[in-house]
Amino acid sequence: MIEERAAWVEMLRWHRDAGVSEALVEIARNRYTEQEKAPPVLQTTQEALAPKPAPKPVSKPAPAAEQEPDADSLAIADARSLAKTAMSLEGLRSALESFEGCALKRSARSLVFADGNPEARVMLIGEAPGAEEDRKGLPFVGRSGQLLDKMLAAIGLNRENAYITNILPWRPSGNRNPTIREVEMLRPFIERHVELVQPELLMLVGGVSAKSLLHTTTGILKLRGSWTQCQIGTQSLPALPTFHPAYLLRRPGDKGLAWRDFLSLKQRLDAGAAEESS
Repeated sequence: MIEERAAWVEMLRWHRDAGVSEALVEIARNRYTEQEKAPPVLQTTQEALAPKPAPKPVSKPAPAAEQEPDADSLAIADARSLAKTAMSLEGLRSALESFEGCALKRSARSLVFADGNPEARVMLIGEAPGAEEDRKGLPFVGRSGQLLDKMLAAIGLNRENAYITNILPWRPSGNRNPTIREVEMLRPFIERHVELVQPELLMLVGGVSAKSLLHTTTGILKLRGSWTQCQIGTQSLPALPTFHPAYLLRRPGDKGLAWRDFLSLKQRLDAGAAEESS
């Protein structure tokens, strides 16, 4: 114990002679031992001061190639171009005959263009030809057409003072409903058809016709019976949606609603005729 005490006293004298005047921590630290355990220097001063090489420029990825338009987009563009160049109904029919973008053309027997008087005040637009229409090349000549003729006759109209066509000029196989793709592809032709005829009133016969030309997803049950404006190019035409005769053959109980629609059409025609004569 005396020897240990003497050692401590000797160490304190050494620190005093070395100029140490006060203790900073209560526990003594052996700096020499810590220096031995210090981590090695990672860089020399020369290496630290040496200029660093400039970073390599990051090359930007090449822009992705523009996606090529699909076949449907090309067909729609072709339809617009052909329809736009048609300056008459004969020219429009020729444009449809030369159009190769729609597969319906290859499965149908004939092009069903229109029937009736293109100078008429009212233009009726149905959906697509059926089997009988495909055979004869005229719209609404089967059972549905016979019913339509009777409804027109009930308000004093026929194919001499009305004009009739369809959204699609070719029959979908199996008399199925037209697809959205087919309607969009052939839309330029029916819109140009309306522009060339310039009717006073439109009657949209069936849900496909009404939804297509009114640009809506609302069903025919809600659309029918209400006059609305149909925008075709620069023209805004009064249009009346109604049931398709094929629907009425399946649901004869709704013929009364269709009869109201045809009476509404007659009132519009009569009002227009009265204005012209006054």
